[in-house]
Amino acid sequence: MASAATRRHSSGSASETLEWMNAIASFLLPFRSLLDSHVVNFFKDNLWEIVDKAWMDCLCKEPVQNLLQLPSGIVQDDWPSSLKEFIINLRALSIFRQQNLAHPILQNMDVVPLGTVLSQGMIAKKKHEVEILAAVISKIAQACGAEAVVDVGSGQGYLAQVLSFEYQLSVVALDASVHHATVTKARSDRIAKHYKKNADQQLEVPQTITCHVLSSDALANLTNAVDLQKHATGIKQELNKEEVLNEHFETPLVLAGLHACGDLSVNMLRAFVGCGRAKALVSLGCCYNLLSEAEVDPTSCLEFEKTCSIAVGFPMSKGAKLSPFFLGKSARDLACQSAERWRSLTTEIALENFDAHAYRAAFQLVLDKHFPKVVKSSPSIGRQGKALRRRRLSKLLESHTEEKNSEPVESNAIASKVASLDCADPLEPNWEKNYAHFKEFCYSGLLRLGCGSHLRENDLLEVWKEVQSFTEMIGPFWSLRVALGQLIETYILLDRLLFLQEQDDLIEAFLLPLFDPVLSPRNVAVIAMKVGSEIPKS
Repeated sequence: MASAATRRHSSGSASETLEWMNAIASFLLPFRSLLDSHVVNFFKDNLWEIVDKAWMDCLCKEPVQNLLQLPSGIVQDDWPSSLKEFIINLRALSIFRQQNLAHPILQNMDVVPLGTVLSQGMIAKKKHEVEILAAVISKIAQACGAEAVVDVGSGQGYLAQVLSFEYQLSVVALDASVHHATVTKARSDRIAKHYKKNADQQLEVPQTITCHVLSSDALANLTNAVDLQKHATGIKQELNKEEVLNEHFETPLVLAGLHACGDLSVNMLRAFVGCGRAKALVSLGCCYNLLSEAEVDPTSCLEFEKTCSIAVGFPMSKGAKLSPFFLGKSARDLACQSAERWRSLTTEIALENFDAHAYRAAFQLVLDKHFPKVVKSSPSIGRQGKALRRRRLSKLLESHTEEKNSEPVESNAIASKVASLDCADPLEPNWEKNYAHFKEFCYSGLLRLGCGSHLRENDLLEVWKEVQSFTEMIGPFWSLRVALGQLIETYILLDRLLFLQEQDDLIEAFLLPLFDPVLSPRNVAVIAMKVGSEIPKS
């Protein structure tokens, strides 16, 4: 397996990267059922049964804070040895995610703090990301002799504007949204006016291109054809592909993306390989759940051969395409989790989160039993549940206090109904409160799904009676899955690194965590330069 030093900086050889990926695949294969499960089916499919009973019995007795630290590799001395070994080995195989700006290519990098003009409208997370990434891109551009940047998936232009106004780079902001192009233009105009008042200088103002990037070839062609002449003064809100392709230019450039979504980040990597003027790449992906994936029968050599010729979001590398390990939708969803944010949660918020998962899983039983047609026809059920969970968690975060101690208005009625159903321990602490929240969750979800709110309350009580004794297992189950998520993300990132390393020694590439992982969980950048602008070895 790759050495600890290599894993820390991810700048080893292709064979070391592949060895690391194979070690992850071997580790994960025995836990396939845990990867493929989804917490919404927790009660429906008795998912606690797929976890080692000794592990579940142990974790159900643990305080919440110990569960929150589990994905970060923190174990307790009295845990079963097999559980401790699982967590420690999992952590050892995961990529180093703590912020690290010490790579030789970033030596003497100056991160310029953003003033109020450039940072206006940014939340703390975005300001943190843009400050650091703009400095990194500028440093990489110097190393490869580029004076221009194509910002892929530019959004409202925050990164593009900092690169233009603060670092004097020519920038094209590429995004699929016309609205984003309009916002970028208006914001750039305001910033330009401010700079002109305070300094007599020629300004770098971002150009904008509105374009759906449907393939890596399209992005490569577009990048090859964009006019990135220094000191561009105009901003193009709309630019058809045909107009762009009328002329070709030779300016060397950096292809950059701050959380380019799903396959867009993958198209960036392929476009970098195929675009002659792209000398360097700095890419941070996100939304692994939206990646396209070639799912094949691992026993079929013919299907593997077909997979190797298909350009999908995952797998990218030849090494991963020839592996019997695949992800699947649930595992890709899991890769979006964050151990760092998980351990920073308060006990109160964590319990609220566990409860919300329990409500959603119990709601699935309600749908399966009373609205089976809705389950088959509505793929957005999960998003409806997330919306309600986020509203509840948002209220909790804003207040940072316990929920009001007053009982629900209907508590006496609930207690009466519960007693009539002869529930086990109906008056245990929080039973009535939790049932009231479950009922609110169900009626809100049914209303959003167009099912109305005419379901009998006794039907909801029966479901809650069925599941309430198993709700304590939600926290341990979800903690173990979150722990696996960091390893899935590592595998995805290594697949991208290996894809670049497989390009016949034409590219130097590595992975580097650029941001504080608590502020920005998707903090590991793929950084690459073409041979001729060599990256200093770590």
